[in-house]
Amino acid sequence: MSHVIHRSLREVPPVADSAKGIFIRDSEDNAYIDASGGAAVSSLGHGHPDVLAAMHRQIDRCAYAHTSFFTTEVAEQLADKLVAQAPPGISAVYFVSGGSEAMETALKLARQYFYENGEEQRSVFIARRQSYHGNTLGALAVGGNEWRRKAFAPLLMDVPRVAPCYEYRGRGEDQTVDEYTQDLLDELESAIVRAGPEKVIGFVAEPVVGATGGAIPPTPGYFRGVHALCDRYGILFIADEVMCGMGRTGTMFAIEQDEVAPDIIAIAKGLGAGYQPIGAVLAQGAIVDRLRQGSGAFLHGHTYVGHPVACAAALAVQQVIERDKLLAQVAKRGLSLRRMLGEAFGKHHHVGDIRGRGLLMALELVHDRPTKSPFPASRKLHAKVKEQAMARGLMVYPMGGTIDGQRGDHVLLAPPFIATTGDLAEIVGRLSESIDAALRQ
Repeated sequence: MSHVIHRSLREVPPVADSAKGIFIRDSEDNAYIDASGGAAVSSLGHGHPDVLAAMHRQIDRCAYAHTSFFTTEVAEQLADKLVAQAPPGISAVYFVSGGSEAMETALKLARQYFYENGEEQRSVFIARRQSYHGNTLGALAVGGNEWRRKAFAPLLMDVPRVAPCYEYRGRGEDQTVDEYTQDLLDELESAIVRAGPEKVIGFVAEPVVGATGGAIPPTPGYFRGVHALCDRYGILFIADEVMCGMGRTGTMFAIEQDEVAPDIIAIAKGLGAGYQPIGAVLAQGAIVDRLRQGSGAFLHGHTYVGHPVACAAALAVQQVIERDKLLAQVAKRGLSLRRMLGEAFGKHHHVGDIRGRGLLMALELVHDRPTKSPFPASRKLHAKVKEQAMARGLMVYPMGGTIDGQRGDHVLLAPPFIATTGDLAEIVGRLSESIDAALRQ
């Protein structure tokens, strides 16, 4: 009997005993390929010597200093590095301990920005259906992951939602991509007008949808249109890059590929690559300047923000990515992975879509490929795929409710940036066996 409240209260998971490179070993010496980076976290794999050394140096020097008294050299250096790589206009960074915390911080920063300008009536965020922005109450409120929200709905603020940019299921047979994109933008504009532009704080979206939808990329021009609407109505665009950012899609920030500079960006998972809990919020200089010239403070804070060991780990991760030219590697390996998935599943009767960017890829599983009909939710196919994959020494990230929170299944892949072509081939081979075995159950 375990005294830990595990994710499943009906079983205790295997004990992770050691980890190195792309493998995790359990206490019974079974090895698992970490093809999902945990939850798209472990971008450098496990046990990277440079990151471990940086953490040890920082622990020996200063393991903790509260940010109401001190800053630290590693926090300043990490902020400098992130700003240097960020989209135009981003000039300020606030460090937190994870993705949900980053999104809570982004929402509060956006609200205070308008509050400091005397626009106290602004209280509305607009988001998208089938999105995921975290599990704290504010982040859960703007998210559109229905099964996560349901039990806590009475505690959540009301958030108008628009359709996701989900071309596989959203674009009509007679629609061009441009027409589909324009329909989505028209829907967003209507939502802004209905809410009252003077009451809206911002629009929240993942540049590439992660866990809830399964690596769904935007259509060309979608986010340029979103940004233009936000500017037109004087609201903020908040990009949630907690999963898709920090090099995962082949550029440091996923939104770079859409040629857009958001007002606020939330990052986490790949920032510290799992070596320490860390996330961050990056903001346009004008937002922080308004607070600086007003109250002079951001009315927010947690005990462990800017933790020096976490910042040291994240700084080392980013230095390794730059030194080893891993962004180019992600783009290259991403093309290889897409090709391998196409060869293995391109004609599979139960794989409807293969999608993603870089090393954030997904398969959408369907009962019938021509009609795109999903499997019954009661079958829990995604859970069976995970079970079969673990039995074959493979960690993937399957989810259910892909379409509307209830129907649909997908399998997300987010292998470490250090994965070789041979590693990717092994991942695809084991995944193929796992999916076929799950379908037979």
